[in-house]
Amino acid sequence: MMPKALLTACFVGLVATVAAASAAKYEPNWESLDKRPMPAWFDEARFGVFICWGPYCVPSWAPKGQYAEWYGNHMRKAGSPTAQFHERVYGKDFKYEQFAPMMKGELFNPDEWADLFQKSGAKYVVLAANYHDGFCLWPSPYAKGWNAADTGPKRDVLGELSESVRKRNLMMGIYYSLYEWYHPLWLSDRQRYVTEHFHPQFKDVVTRYKPALIFADGEWEADDKLWRSEELLAWLFNESPVQGEVVVNDRWGKSRGKHGSFYESEYGGGNMGPAHPWQEDRGMGRSYGYNRNESINEYDSAATMIRMLTKCAGGGGNYLLCIGPAADGAIPVIMQERLLQIGEWLKVNGDAIYGSKAGPFGPRRLPWGVCTYKPGRIFVILHGRPGGTVTLPGLTNKVTATYLLADKDKKPLALVKGPAGPSIALPERLPDEAASVIVVEIEGEPVVEKSRISPQPVK
Repeated sequence: MMPKALLTACFVGLVATVAAASAAKYEPNWESLDKRPMPAWFDEARFGVFICWGPYCVPSWAPKGQYAEWYGNHMRKAGSPTAQFHERVYGKDFKYEQFAPMMKGELFNPDEWADLFQKSGAKYVVLAANYHDGFCLWPSPYAKGWNAADTGPKRDVLGELSESVRKRNLMMGIYYSLYEWYHPLWLSDRQRYVTEHFHPQFKDVVTRYKPALIFADGEWEADDKLWRSEELLAWLFNESPVQGEVVVNDRWGKSRGKHGSFYESEYGGGNMGPAHPWQEDRGMGRSYGYNRNESINEYDSAATMIRMLTKCAGGGGNYLLCIGPAADGAIPVIMQERLLQIGEWLKVNGDAIYGSKAGPFGPRRLPWGVCTYKPGRIFVILHGRPGGTVTLPGLTNKVTATYLLADKDKKPLALVKGPAGPSIALPERLPDEAASVIVVEIEGEPVVEKSRISPQPVK
């Protein structure tokens, strides 16, 4: 056994180490903030679920191709399709604020939500805790009467869901809008809005609920100096209770693609590359919040979503897939089905996604799908059958094994060397129409002669 004096010394040393790690390290400027290392969990997760739920889920309507969660803004634009719909269905004098009590959430069950997210294979969950309408999903003292604890569900939605999500070993994050369309201070004195509302409310939600990810948005109306983003992020990284694990995106005021733990791609097609961590966020249809006006034709198929997930992983990025619960708190059945279908695919093929790195053949896209990589293994992810063989262009490593990831027996697939690179003979039938994965075991780190890769347009 360790002597008591030595044990005490080790404990004191550990406390000192933790204290040193918690000490302020980052100055309130981008040069310093950008040096903060990326917490490992984000790149290992690869797949997350985003939830947009607020008063906008009561009308749950937008013209096809538009965001239903923008209802509160669009309804005030005279003559707009949303304004016409609103006047016809609810009446000209019906205010957006009147939707909040109608968002009763009587079917909201955080454990059922969290079970679904776990079954989907997602590793993190992001809730739109505060949207552009300013409605909060926690009892914010800065939004009295305009939060889910005071009206509508009359529950601490963020608190309850955070608890359920974490019980299932998933990371919990929040979406947070920097500006609010019709907040009196925003309309009258933006500096006071930042000082008296935005900063204290942001610190309140972070301190209370300890989100591991913050998806900032609504920053485009001002630059980072008005938002005092550098000051706020220095607090987040130095003093907040999530200083060690939190990751933030790049939406902090004229900072997109410049600053942030990861860059945000909104309906961007998953085309970013591995130079900087990134995340593709999109809905299942063309809206984030539930849009009753969308038909089955607007919804992506499970195969399309799975291929987008693999495309993001193949480029070293994450896929954040949004769902929009209805006003009663039920997740639409089609959204549940899609999540479960993705989860079934990940049960078999998750090794090619979780903790993977971008494939070695970039930046050009491959005509047959994408690749990811882990030490000693390249995962060839086929988006359909390209023919009788698939070629790994320019790969010079010795290949020691090739087999389907779905094949528990690891039956070897024939390998043929060719001038463009090794080719793998495909079985007559692939295991999955959406995306089938071939494991290619190699010696050493992958070496690819890029000159042997035929240029393919990025799609």
